[in-house]
Amino acid sequence: MSGVAEHPPIGLADDRYRAPALDKGLDILELLAKQPQGLTRAEIVKEMDRSASEIYRMLERLVARQYVLRSSSGDRYSLSLKLFALAHIHPPLNRLVTQALPIMDEFASKAEQSCHMGVHDRGNVLITAQVNGPGPWGMSTRLGSRVGLLDTASGRALIAFAEPEQARQMLAQHTALDGEVPISPDELARALQSVRELGYVEGDSLQSFGVVDISCPILGPDNTALAALTCPYIRRIDRHIGPNQQQVRGMLLHAAQVLSLTQGMTRDARIK
Repeated sequence: MSGVAEHPPIGLADDRYRAPALDKGLDILELLAKQPQGLTRAEIVKEMDRSASEIYRMLERLVARQYVLRSSSGDRYSLSLKLFALAHIHPPLNRLVTQALPIMDEFASKAEQSCHMGVHDRGNVLITAQVNGPGPWGMSTRLGSRVGLLDTASGRALIAFAEPEQARQMLAQHTALDGEVPISPDELARALQSVRELGYVEGDSLQSFGVVDISCPILGPDNTALAALTCPYIRRIDRHIGPNQQQVRGMLLHAAQVLSLTQGMTRDARIK
């Protein structure tokens, strides 16, 4: 006998440590996360195929703990922002966002373009910071939204600058989002190799006409991507003369490089 405890098979471990009440609460949260307009209690009961009484008790606790909001009429439930807020309390992410925002603000002001920062999250990209450009219009990505891993500049920057094993895990976790543009493994491999050679992603958006997505990795000490800094570049065609695409790319690269060098250091770095 080796003396080393063997781990039970995954299925047995799951059954042994089941927590039905917790599972119920998580099921409700995951269901409401997919319903931006919320659901009535009857709709939740129907979707989850559980008794009305157990769903009622769980909903009341989730409302009391502010994970779920009840409409003023009392007949509809929706997800609150508490989970999003808790995710941002996580120290490394909170520190990264805190350091990034002033640099993103300065980039947006000088480049006259909006920008956002995304991190890998369960096989896709979570937008953790967003700054609008100074003009009256622009292209922005909603804070807290999840965008595709394979068909966005942010996602490709994150995969291209991940360790090989980490990249394999990211791809294994990936699930296609609504409207995702399909890409073959060979085409993706060529695209990622190009990103690694250039050090950034640049190309026409696969989501919107007239937008050129530029994305640069924010690198950690091991030269893997902690996050991606992305600008959805829009060229103006009126008489206003602002920074061109090449200049904006240079500013974005510099901003990402500054953030890559300032992890855990001072926030006083600025775009030169």
